[in-house]
Amino acid sequence: MTVAIYLAHLNPLTNAHVEIINDLKKEDKVIVMPVVFLDDGVEINSKSFPFSYEIRKKMLTLVFGDSIEVSSNYTFHAPFYRYFPPILSPYSWKLRAQILDGIGDDYYTYTGDKTEGLMLKAYRLNPRVGTRKALSASSVKDKLYEAANGKKIDWKGDVPEPVAKIIEENWDVVEKYANSEDMTTRVAGMKFPKAGIKTR
Repeated sequence: MTVAIYLAHLNPLTNAHVEIINDLKKEDKVIVMPVVFLDDGVEINSKSFPFSYEIRKKMLTLVFGDSIEVSSNYTFHAPFYRYFPPILSPYSWKLRAQILDGIGDDYYTYTGDKTEGLMLKAYRLNPRVGTRKALSASSVKDKLYEAANGKKIDWKGDVPEPVAKIIEENWDVVEKYANSEDMTTRVAGMKFPKAGIKTR
């Protein structure tokens, strides 16, 4: 059976993510890998990455049950400069091996981004590039933060009902980051928490 590997932030899980995963499930076994950033074994969260891996895993499990596999293999360990420059860094190849741990030869990675597809191709991760969805997790996060600041805005229509309940149960997380500085930085086109970008 072909394995579809979906590497994503899923912060939070949106209706667009669900549509993608359901499409992948029609033909292949799906392993979803929400990205995780660790510093000395502790997950780093921020305004861009508010929900922990465990919360995102719960979102996926409540929506999909055991019809998909959820893996934490897409994990970066601080200091993150070790993963750069891409292709040349041995740590970036260790991450590739980590992603493919336990997966046979019949697999592909899914992305809706052409640039990301080129990077995945460079790492020989057999990318399949789909169509980018109009709904983004970033836009949903913006709505959550606006709601936390008292604005009447409909964000629940952008996520599955079980996910909306999980977000409400963890509303303190939304409130924590609603007015905070976005402690992330972009390196080689990808966002990383500033807390894990240490100097040599």
